[in-house]
Amino acid sequence: MVGMAKPPAHGEREPLVPLPLLPVLSPLKLAVVGHVEVVTFLRVAQIPAAGAICMAKEGMEVPAGGGAVVAVQMAKLTGRPVAFFTALGRDRAGEQAARDLEAMGLDLHVAWRDAPTRKGVTWVDDQGERTITVLGERIMPCGQDLLPWEQLESSDGVFVTATDGAGLRLARRCRVLAATPRVRWPVLLESGVRLDALVGSALDPAEALPADLDSLPAQHAITTEAAAGSTALPGQRRFGAPQLTAPLVDAYGAGDSFAAGVTAGLAAGWPLAEAISLGSHCGAACLQGFGPYASQMQGR
Repeated sequence: MVGMAKPPAHGEREPLVPLPLLPVLSPLKLAVVGHVEVVTFLRVAQIPAAGAICMAKEGMEVPAGGGAVVAVQMAKLTGRPVAFFTALGRDRAGEQAARDLEAMGLDLHVAWRDAPTRKGVTWVDDQGERTITVLGERIMPCGQDLLPWEQLESSDGVFVTATDGAGLRLARRCRVLAATPRVRWPVLLESGVRLDALVGSALDPAEALPADLDSLPAQHAITTEAAAGSTALPGQRRFGAPQLTAPLVDAYGAGDSFAAGVTAGLAAGWPLAEAISLGSHCGAACLQGFGPYASQMQGR
């Protein structure tokens, strides 16, 4: 592995490949199948206690959620439009979200719903921790939606945050398929699809792996552990985390940016350690800006 003089001792974390030593990404055709939430971000000194009035230092509203954040990070890494298969409510919030996402470099394919677009509020405190409240049901694209699913057949890599079993089977036509556990275990298992990578968080119960790891529908299962780094199965390979080059500002979107980097690396044919290294650098970059997009990593 580039940047490693010798294998790590048992229990030690493998060092990441430094960003300058990673290969330059080859031209890639990437796509995301997933969800959007229109999120209001508020910077506060601390999360307000019950009954308190809290003054926000800064605020903004952007389309976010795992699907959007992964897709925008992929577009920044590759410098190419990324196809984003999603669903939005046919309301003012959904229509504005579509315009904003296209402006961020996404080739949008929307299944419009006669339902409200999901919204959210995220408080970001002085330690950079984010606390999220969502309003409304998650809207997701499904296999029966009249979307140009055939485009996924020529994709080098696809990441999925939300769809049904039929959507997963359509996405599996690509060369490298990765997903988050937030797709939900019944959907993953019912689909019969085997993923190239399952990317989640060891600190988020919604992204926890099952106790029976032999049943994992994935070649690799990768979990982030915040500042501790990440772990990859099988083999229980443990990786370190990059040193931040600026203060931590906002944790929102760091895990999704990590997933985007890992998927791009695997789609480029990189070894797992290099793909995880790219994902880790993407996650660290995201931590250093307010909101999910301000400091995402740009491609080289």
